[in-house]
Amino acid sequence: VLFIETTDMPGTNQMILTGQLGDVMKESARIALSLLKSRLPMDAALFKDRDLHIHFPAGATPKDGPSAGITIFTALASLVTGRPVSSHLAMTGEVSLSGNVLPIGGLREKLYGAQRAGITKVLIPWDNRQDLGEVPASVKEKLEIVPVRTVEDVLRETLGIALPPVTPFVNPNVSVTIL
Repeated sequence: VLFIETTDMPGTNQMILTGQLGDVMKESARIALSLLKSRLPMDAALFKDRDLHIHFPAGATPKDGPSAGITIFTALASLVTGRPVSSHLAMTGEVSLSGNVLPIGGLREKLYGAQRAGITKVLIPWDNRQDLGEVPASVKEKLEIVPVRTVEDVLRETLGIALPPVTPFVNPNVSVTIL
């Protein structure tokens, strides 16, 4: 179980990351902030003259990977809306810039850790539902496991915020090919 702390302070719209983070986790934080600004623009506008500090306690322990994406997004959304997240809720999932929740590895171990930490509800990526077959019934019985597809699902489950799904803007005059 990994905890995330956020705070803001007067500043110049900077993001400060601490807790011995690897490059992938730093990227997840940048994506989470961009998503926050696009999904909650009125609340995120408060950051114009503020700095954000995201801290992952246990600073001596290296941390990396994309699995904290929705958790970072939720921590920032909680900060800007002033709505607290239940201490009995945990989540895992990579987040894409379009707001999709992507699958993660190690779901069984993460659910074991959540159950041992006294968590009662866990959000998991929709595409990890098939991995629940590897999780013993004794663990699943103690957890409410909620599969989520998008950050809108995450906001509804974590903060009680209902946002309409975002329709991606597609410009028919632009074509991009990757070789």
